[in-house]
Amino acid sequence: MNKKESIVLAVLVILLIVLNIISYLKREQIKRNTSIIAQEIAVKIPINSAWTEELELLPGIGPSLANRIVAYREEHGDFKRIEDLKKVKGIGDKVLKQINPYVKLQ
Repeated sequence: MNKKESIVLAVLVILLIVLNIISYLKREQIKRNTSIIAQEIAVKIPINSAWTEELELLPGIGPSLANRIVAYREEHGDFKRIEDLKKVKGIGDKVLKQINPYVKLQ
């Protein structure tokens, strides 16, 4: 590979990285906007049937925590009370207080 081909390849790699970053930032903005809309119209997400994507709309819940909620629910069954979410690693009083207005059992 000559010098010119190496430069073209490097430019293409940089361009792909920049495009991936832009795509990621747009997805995150859409998530934030969707979360704001959900909060504004007071949609309550059912914690016993929500998928990870729905749980990620909750304030303070990212992909890892959403996955842990679903995994906990699959292993232990439905949550009996909203407060039972604190049994999931990473959910304490602070997170529970943030999400409480936006969740329901069913």
